[in-house]
Amino acid sequence: MTQTPNLPPLIESNQDEYRDSGVTSTAAIVGHPLHPLLVTFPIAFLVGAFGTDLGYWLTQDLFWARASLWLLGTGFVSGIVAAITGMMDFIGIDRVRKRRAGWAHMIGNVAALLLTLVNWLLRLDNVTEPIVFTGLAISAIVAILLGLTGWYGAELVYRHKVAVIGYNSRRE
Repeated sequence: MTQTPNLPPLIESNQDEYRDSGVTSTAAIVGHPLHPLLVTFPIAFLVGAFGTDLGYWLTQDLFWARASLWLLGTGFVSGIVAAITGMMDFIGIDRVRKRRAGWAHMIGNVAALLLTLVNWLLRLDNVTEPIVFTGLAISAIVAILLGLTGWYGAELVYRHKVAVIGYNSRRE
């Protein structure tokens, strides 16, 4: 019979954390966390803005420029709402602040919102001029940032059991 060597764990965490029932969200309704629900809107709007910027660049059709302006505005406003619930969890749950994933998620999303605000404000007076290439580049960076911060958000939920519905109401 072959013996399996003792290998170090592949994940950098306390193994007891994986056995607990998780940490509930500080911003929840009937135990359902709000942040994961709310982030779907700014993600859709801001990735969509990258798509409409590409549409304008390829066609020069004013429709795509106006769509980008609206997507950036609604993405920013809905992003602020999602950020408020996320910040409540960041401040209220120790487990989030103790993880690199928590810090990367928060800092990356704040950067994405600031870049979105700049991108949106650049276009308020002239919806078409800033798109190629400044607006398109900012939209691409924001879309990439959202992909990365989404990964870290999933790390917090699935690996570190943050904002899960469980029997445990600890805030660690």
